[in-house]
Amino acid sequence: MDKTNKHVVVAITGASGTCYGLRLMEWLLQHDVRITALVSRAGGQVLSHETGLAWPDETGARLEMLRGYFNCGDQLQYYDEKNLLAPVASGSAAPDAVVVVPCSMGSLARIAAGISDNLIERVADVALKEHRPLILVPRETPLNALHLENMLRLARAGACILPAMPAFYHQPGEISDLIDFVVGKILDSLGEDHHLFQRWGSEPLT
Repeated sequence: MDKTNKHVVVAITGASGTCYGLRLMEWLLQHDVRITALVSRAGGQVLSHETGLAWPDETGARLEMLRGYFNCGDQLQYYDEKNLLAPVASGSAAPDAVVVVPCSMGSLARIAAGISDNLIERVADVALKEHRPLILVPRETPLNALHLENMLRLARAGACILPAMPAFYHQPGEISDLIDFVVGKILDSLGEDHHLFQRWGSEPLT
């Protein structure tokens, strides 16, 4: 598929690791992929806490803030989590892929149960029913039996469970190297060619 026509939903929920979601959107936008950004109420709170970015109260201000942060135009869209009339809520307008990064255990549990109380949960449900890639990036530790059972249920339903577990064999020197490793693994699952980290047995990045 022509990347200029590729459309990915990136959702940020209320788990630690909002930097992964921002970095993924940055890479996709730089490579001409259209983005629909979704941020839960708790996700906005964590985003502000972890990054220092002020998360506005109004939908229009949020869209303006995100476009300013990424220095982009209408290549990026944003919808409030309560807006179940957004185009991405319908299977007839399903995106090419959905990534929930980070994915809280609450969001993961509701998606596993088929609950669609907000737009993030609905879009994830649409991805599963339309057989589109659904990548969930949980960031929680330790995991209890319910967390593991929900992940297994989703994996059996067709979702990709991709925990935020950076490796160290590439000898990361900065936090950004750890972030890029996880984002690179997400891009691998999306079928995107990238050079965000040194692969095992490959030549060092220059």
